Amino acid sequence: MIRYTLVCNKRHEFESWFTNSAAYDKQAKRGLVTCPLCGSAKVEKALMTPRLGRADAPSHQEATPAQPSPPHAADDREGKAAPAAAKAPTPVAMISPQEQEFRQKLRELRDHLVKNAENVGSRFPEEARKMHYGEAEHRSIYGVASPKDAKALHDEGIEFSPLPVLPEERN
Repeated sequence: MIRYTLVCNKRHEFESWFTNSAAYDKQAKRGLVTCPLCGSAKVEKALMTPRLGRADAPSHQEATPAQPSPPHAADDREGKAAPAAAKAPTPVAMISPQEQEFRQKLRELRDHLVKNAENVGSRFPEEARKMHYGEAEHRSIYGVASPKDAKALHDEGIEFSPLPVLPEERN
């Protein structure tokens, strides 16, 4: 599922969920995506930025300690010892049980896809096209594609989904 922030031609903003980006494109093209405030079917995706914090969290943030400046050449001439380099703080987060469960399900989905599909590596765009146009037998594949290749596949109507990638868990 993917959530889009949408805006109509009267500048009303709203959010909506879609199975994937192709589902949004198909529904929008058919005029099925409408503004809940005015009913306009002239809807576009709004510029979306990643949500970095929770809405219910306090709005203030702790300042990140500044990195120590490198010792000056004059300090070395005066016989002063250079300060030891301080380690940069490591970002950490506490996640809710629901988020942990969601991550686990994403991990299981990724593991299932990788286990049951052929890794075609950088040949992914080529193999996806062959299957789409009937030049090769349909099978489950995964691999890599540049953003340019992914856009070209999408523009050709070839459906694909990115594999979910989770940050390394170190805690």
